[in-house]
Amino acid sequence: MMNDKPKAFLFDVNGTMINDMAFHNRAWHDILTQDLGASISFDAVKKQMYGKNQDLLERVFGVGHFSQEQVDQISIEKEHRYQAAYKKHLALIAGLGDFLDKAKQSGIQMAIGSAAIPFNINFVLDNLNLRSYFKAIVSAEDVVNSKPDPETFTKGAEILGVPANQCIVFEDAPKGVEAAENAGMKCVVLTTMHTREEFSAYHNIIAFIEDYTNPILQELF
Repeated sequence: MMNDKPKAFLFDVNGTMINDMAFHNRAWHDILTQDLGASISFDAVKKQMYGKNQDLLERVFGVGHFSQEQVDQISIEKEHRYQAAYKKHLALIAGLGDFLDKAKQSGIQMAIGSAAIPFNINFVLDNLNLRSYFKAIVSAEDVVNSKPDPETFTKGAEILGVPANQCIVFEDAPKGVEAAENAGMKCVVLTTMHTREEFSAYHNIIAFIEDYTNPILQELF
């Protein structure tokens, strides 16, 4: 996988630590079509689910269609609907708990690098008692440019004090993998929402996994 052992792991959250992307897809589709009147399919919404919530709204409706106040209201409503639907299913992807424990015991630094707003990141970290694992948390509110811009991951690495080439990113979305590639980081892909074929354009992928029980991950330690 890598010639040298990594010194840091950077995790996206949704679809990477928890398998919840179908719930985000449904919440966004309902908001966009039923509330906002967009004519967009469920699969088309899936392809737009990267970057900040504001970015998604601008891709669907155009820049300036909503005021910042409206964007914020739509965003928090969408997250409330997602959390209400998903909370009873909230659980780490199989094997991740043990993987985080081993990384911590091995002295590997860990950070969150997500395009989600803090409201959603806190929902996961607090309900699953995960905060002690992460030295840095980079959310949508901490960056100017969201994925596929590398800022989310470069900022996380800077906080950890680890060079990009010694970081491994865990991602589930093509644009997230692109962000890692733009940051000069290798990537492990969780196939929770997208097929391997959807990542064919990227050259920084060192492994595809369905969950964290895959024995190939032991090569990282």
